[in-house]
Amino acid sequence: MNSLKFRPEGWNNEITPVNKATLNRYMETNQILQGLVKKCDENYNLYVEFKDGLTGVMPRQEVEAIHIGKNGFPKTNLCTGKVHKFVQFTIKEVKDENNVIISRKEVQQSALNWIKNELQEGSKVTGIVKNIKPYGAFIEIGGGVVGLAHIEDLSIARIKTPFERLEVGQKVQVVIKSIERGTGKVILSYKDTLGSWEENARKFVQGTKAKGIVRETEKNKNGIFIELTPNLVGMAEYKEGVEYGQTVDVYIKKIDVQRKKVKLLIV
Repeated sequence: MNSLKFRPEGWNNEITPVNKATLNRYMETNQILQGLVKKCDENYNLYVEFKDGLTGVMPRQEVEAIHIGKNGFPKTNLCTGKVHKFVQFTIKEVKDENNVIISRKEVQQSALNWIKNELQEGSKVTGIVKNIKPYGAFIEIGGGVVGLAHIEDLSIARIKTPFERLEVGQKVQVVIKSIERGTGKVILSYKDTLGSWEENARKFVQGTKAKGIVRETEKNKNGIFIELTPNLVGMAEYKEGVEYGQTVDVYIKKIDVQRKKVKLLIV
């Protein structure tokens, strides 16, 4: 396998230069390649342009290895949704220069095997945010395989929506939190890549001013939680009129390293 093992599709927006000279070699070595889908026909087959006037055809049954219907085919929207997007594939068959069959399904299966047999919990991997729901973000970690980062795993500071941390298409580093070996289901953590409490606290100096984001206001008016960084939250004295999500200036009264607490004053 080449350096694409196992980067998310479109990580570097690079198209592998497949041409007449390399066609058979790539097929014989089962190398993972990447291209841009140009068309989806009426039968939901995909077409990827190579060089030298060559085109690879990805039959519908070769588009997907994970989300397969009872008919043995991926849903039609999974095919049409790939147009003008990068896909990874292997060359499955070369009948002649005008009939090259390619497979994304084989890449996904290889990626699933990698996850089930090689990937370790605690490993840091690259990812691209593919979808965001109220409960978390779906992040592709390689070969079209997607893991889920729950909202509580996006930051130490409590947030109301994952959109406060991530956006679709964003490239991120994530940590493998857990793997269900039988199915390949992966749970991810984004906050574990954002530094420890100590690392974030060293960015600030006691007795100075900083900016923060209001994350929680205590109903009993004991205080207000202020996010200094996604993995560092301090408590400020209560102040009327302060709302969730508001950016405020704060004075850092105390950084208590032993108790891992930061005392703030909204100014």
